[in-house]
Amino acid sequence: MLVYQHRSALTISLVRTVGRHPGRENPVRIAKITATTVTTAALALGLAACGSGETPESSPSAAAAGGPKYAGKTLTFWRLGDSNPDAQKYTDELVAEFEKQTGAKVKVEWIPWPQVNDKFTAAAAGGAGPDVTEIGNDQVPLWQSQEALEPITDIVASGDQAQIPKNLMGLETIDGETYAVPWGGGSRAVLYRADWFKELKIEVPKSWDELVAAAKKIQAEKGSDVDGFAFNGGSDANHLLGALAWTAGGEYAVKEGDKWVGKLTEPGFKTGFAQYTGLVTDGLSSKSRLNQNTTEIRTRFSNNKVGMYLTAAWDLASIEEESKGKLKGDKLAFFPLPSQAGGEAQSFLGGNDIAVWGTAKEKEAAKEFVKLASGKEWGVKYATDGGLLPVYPEALAKLAEDPVQAPFAAAFAKAKAFPADPQWTEANETKAVLQNAARKVIEGKESADEALAAANKELEDILNAS
Repeated sequence: MLVYQHRSALTISLVRTVGRHPGRENPVRIAKITATTVTTAALALGLAACGSGETPESSPSAAAAGGPKYAGKTLTFWRLGDSNPDAQKYTDELVAEFEKQTGAKVKVEWIPWPQVNDKFTAAAAGGAGPDVTEIGNDQVPLWQSQEALEPITDIVASGDQAQIPKNLMGLETIDGETYAVPWGGGSRAVLYRADWFKELKIEVPKSWDELVAAAKKIQAEKGSDVDGFAFNGGSDANHLLGALAWTAGGEYAVKEGDKWVGKLTEPGFKTGFAQYTGLVTDGLSSKSRLNQNTTEIRTRFSNNKVGMYLTAAWDLASIEEESKGKLKGDKLAFFPLPSQAGGEAQSFLGGNDIAVWGTAKEKEAAKEFVKLASGKEWGVKYATDGGLLPVYPEALAKLAEDPVQAPFAAAFAKAKAFPADPQWTEANETKAVLQNAARKVIEGKESADEALAAANKELEDILNAS
């Protein structure tokens, strides 16, 4: 773990989760809450329609608590993932500004993705958590159900944060209280080797069949050890599977009354599942790498072993670093994941939030840090510097002019969220329900119908457990 200590005055711990991390079993299971689900069309309309009333200079976030008010205080701030140069620079500048304004100190701890769930679980069970943390939007219901997050409704009710569209807070708002502030949106698109496409005279795919053809041509020319389109079967596999299933009209589960009803055996989901497993059974990705997640795929991509994979712009800095500067600029590009019939597939509505930990020792100072970090000035900078989508409407609208970000803005307009239930993490990561089903089919141990029927029952049991 890299621990960064800034020289001036406050200490905060932050955690990042849009790039997914392997899950672990959580020791506490608390009665489930009801979270508002995030809609997709309304999301796009809400982002376009919301206006701006305040400037960063006039907002409460720009005046975060008078100078010496928190002198001598130290906050711990958790950031999740890798401290790549862009993320580190942003964090250094944010911390310096907060320390200047408040007289406090911020201790930053970077938590590698494979360790995130263990760190959160230990902090929730033992009370030794951060003051402030970065957190994935789909993780908020889980940790709120374990009383690990502090309500911060007052922060989103005024100032810059009041401009964030309410339909972006469906996973953060539970029983009328808000437990995290959206910090940056995450939709995904296909990252590809633009230099290979040019060399092999491959056009950017506009349909699924064209994507398959491009992947096979890459393999034919670059070698059998190269994945034309990398299969993701790891901790964040459902970002890819979900996109294919939703586009085909499928759902994971739907709330009917007070019970979750699994939909894995219905035609739409089965169609998307067949596309997903077909990446391996049709030979586009190797059967020897059924467990790889996005981080592992990214490393292979950096080493010329992958032609295309589903990810987001935050991978670019790490790819440049891992490839020792060889893969950057016009050698790389993105296009929206295509549907079978043509057009754009739906994307997972991911996002990183920022929250105050429930057992924070310096809760008031922590809230001031969240105000500053999630305000328009630092919130937009967090998103754009980190390869995410800004949650402030005007900033998001500008991305249509950016050739790198435009595919993500387009995907964001069709994005969907996973079932808004605190037990989804157990199904998605800890028990890996769909990943296991896919492996059984790919390895020939079960038919798709058998694997999905078993997975459907397991998913219902997990989501409906008290």
